[in-house]
Amino acid sequence: MDAGLSSLAPKRILVLKPSSLGDIVHTLPAVAALRAHWPQSEIAWMVNSEWAPLLEGNPAISRIIEFPRRQFRGLRGWLRIPRWLGSLGGWEPDLTIDFQGLLRTALIARFMGSKKTVGLSDAREGSSFFYNQVVPLPKEPLHAVDRYRRLVLGLGVREIQTPVFNLPLGNAPGASLPKRFVLLHPFSRGEGKSMDENDVIQLCRDLDPQPVVLVGSDRILGKTPANVTNLLGKTSLLELIWLIRRADFTVSVDSGPMHMAAAITPRLLSIHTWSDPRLVGPYNPEAWIWKNGVFGRISVYSPGSAEKIDAPSPRVIADFLRTQLTE
Repeated sequence: MDAGLSSLAPKRILVLKPSSLGDIVHTLPAVAALRAHWPQSEIAWMVNSEWAPLLEGNPAISRIIEFPRRQFRGLRGWLRIPRWLGSLGGWEPDLTIDFQGLLRTALIARFMGSKKTVGLSDAREGSSFFYNQVVPLPKEPLHAVDRYRRLVLGLGVREIQTPVFNLPLGNAPGASLPKRFVLLHPFSRGEGKSMDENDVIQLCRDLDPQPVVLVGSDRILGKTPANVTNLLGKTSLLELIWLIRRADFTVSVDSGPMHMAAAITPRLLSIHTWSDPRLVGPYNPEAWIWKNGVFGRISVYSPGSAEKIDAPSPRVIADFLRTQLTE
């Protein structure tokens, strides 16, 4: 550990975690620990513009630096990054924490004149060659939240026993909504994680007359039952957070919005096909998961002898939700 940083708080700290949605949520507890340990430091978080609303009003952050990722695609885009960094007014960090662990973020730290750059031992693309300190990870796999917490612990930051997820309150959507509803997020960008579109419609039918609000990526579904409010492709991040806070229960496939829900409420079912809930499941001991044909608390999940990749049937999910909604 750097003796200077252990005895003297860095004046300026740069957090590099520009994407993605779930990864940003996973990084929140580590940054909250930074703020608790160094309350007087100026902490700036560089984040892709589309995810910046997640950090609005975060008390752990002094400054949000929006990174316009789309402007820097390809080789020519790389050449434009130094000029863009120059537009930040010469803000030079004393300490940069590269949670992303890619060559691009390591070079950003170098271009900004960071006095010290720190990253994890599993950083990719040769980025660790640009670090002043590499924090080792244990051999056993860790959940993403614990990986990022391990990074700040390597700096001597005091551990916060209960992780803090500072998410905004959100904004109410303009659509007319039922007073009580199940929030359903059935689609993911990850291959093999989404529910079948016909199963989504059938699940809504099986839940009738329970109101269901559909959210997530823009998909064209067939005719939905009368108990459905279809907001697919129609909500902002802040509106999605608002809906999660007010839902009676949230059902989501393994995705960024699922991790937002886990940071807000234990009334969550996360559906996993091939992904491992121990590593990418909801970081909430009271949340529920479905994996390998079984519903269970994430806090007591253990892998079975054979890994299945199929999804639960609509009827199975509906029966589970009726049990939860009557408790």
